[in-house]
Amino acid sequence: MTTSTVFLRAGEVTAIAGGSGAGKTTLLEALAGRCAGDAMGFVPQDDIIHRELPVARTLQYAARLRMPAGTSAAAVDAAVTRVIGALGLTGHERQPVATLSGGERKRVSIAVELLTRPEVLFLDEPTSGLDPATGAELLATAKQLAADGTAVALTTHTPADLLRADRVLFLGQGGEVVYDGPPQELCAAFGAPTVEEVYGRVASGVHPALAGAAAPSGPGAAAWPPPPGVGGPGETRPADGGTASGGGGDAAPDAATSPQAGVRRLGAVRQWALLTRRNADILRRDRLSLAVLGGSPVMIVAMFAVLFKPGAFDPAAPMPSSSAMILFWIAFGAFFFGLAYGLLQICAELPVVRRERRTVLRLGPYVLAKLTVLLPVLAAADVLLLTVLRALDRLPDAGWDVYGPLFATTLLASAAALALGLLASACVSQPAQATLLLPLLCFPQVLFSGAFVPVPQMALPGRVLSYAMTNRWAYEALGSGAGLESLWTNGHSPLGPPLLASYGDSFSHPVILSNALLAGFTLLFLAATWIVLARRCRRSAERKGLGTY
Repeated sequence: MTTSTVFLRAGEVTAIAGGSGAGKTTLLEALAGRCAGDAMGFVPQDDIIHRELPVARTLQYAARLRMPAGTSAAAVDAAVTRVIGALGLTGHERQPVATLSGGERKRVSIAVELLTRPEVLFLDEPTSGLDPATGAELLATAKQLAADGTAVALTTHTPADLLRADRVLFLGQGGEVVYDGPPQELCAAFGAPTVEEVYGRVASGVHPALAGAAAPSGPGAAAWPPPPGVGGPGETRPADGGTASGGGGDAAPDAATSPQAGVRRLGAVRQWALLTRRNADILRRDRLSLAVLGGSPVMIVAMFAVLFKPGAFDPAAPMPSSSAMILFWIAFGAFFFGLAYGLLQICAELPVVRRERRTVLRLGPYVLAKLTVLLPVLAAADVLLLTVLRALDRLPDAGWDVYGPLFATTLLASAAALALGLLASACVSQPAQATLLLPLLCFPQVLFSGAFVPVPQMALPGRVLSYAMTNRWAYEALGSGAGLESLWTNGHSPLGPPLLASYGDSFSHPVILSNALLAGFTLLFLAATWIVLARRCRRSAERKGLGTY
């Protein structure tokens, strides 16, 4: 039986059952893939929502993303209040999602989809992992949603769920529908005393005649998704209205005439602003991340104070090797801050990105919002680094003409590293994988920056690789900005001229040239992040039969 002959009725809860590997989720996703965006809501098995935010804030951000541009704050609040009441979440508005029970988190996930009043709601294993009482409550909620006019389809492994549904689709091996009818007749159709034994009969090849497999008719009848040529997106409806999803027997409008079709969505700039506020809100509530963000620069500054003696940049008695290493570790510190901050930003919420991408999310504003929130934090870390090192006499005694370019370089180095971290985060699927990438991305930046082995002294392959290292350009810009050439040439240390000669023209380039390269790397990494995310979302959708983005 193909998805075009699977009919869903508004006002009914349809349970899709079957053994492991029978294709329950595949069928559900294929059905969802035939539906127009706002006409359907899809709730995956996992609770794909930001857990750091309170319930109300989570729903408010989701509503502002999904509802038409220009929707008033009062309308957003009304929609949030409506779904909170409908899902039995009253009293939990200010409670962080992470502290909710499994059933309550599932309700929040469902509430996100109900904000735009979908005509059909798909739930993948909604009772998985819940205790029997909580599962029963969730099924009762689904029944209430159906009673309000929404067609509900869900997959389940729980026998009790089948008896609470209005209709059961039971799949055999290979995804064949072997039963389609009321739950009360399921056991009799297979000659089994219990629902549990039905699974065994189906596994052994018992396939009774389908019960009620014909298309429903009469008041309230609805076909979802519409068969080819009947009200589908871009297709022609028959004159009598055909069969389409809707409540109370009224044929629902198709994609061309739906109240949700053609609505003006949030533009790129407004979506960027909203996502920036949400990212900042999440970051503010994540105490562990805040501790890491604040503690990393403090720890590195402390190590500088312990490792290097003061006076390395004293024109009367410079310390060439120390001054070179101080500037390198400043460059690497800026790189490390940015990379560490960016590595966990996307992989930890990739499922949320995929879910929101299916409806409204623009990837460009999403990536830029990450940069917007974290770049000021990195700027503060860079200012702290330079200020404390100057106060401890680990940097030259100079004014804004020197420290302005030094700060610009460290900030651009941090931005490039942050963009690289976001790219790496978009390429992996789990935070643990991102953590493993940290040393792999850091080691080349150390070895090929030109600090330990000057670029002119490298073998040809090493010199070629050094061009791709952002840390090289940050290090050379800092050396030029701090005036290493004049310091080593005019000072009294005999180590200066020979050491300078080994670096060649590394510190002769204009600072603006190296900074321009760092800015170019930042844009390149951000563009690559967008491309990787777009491909991953598209492949995920195609694999699940949910269409393309």
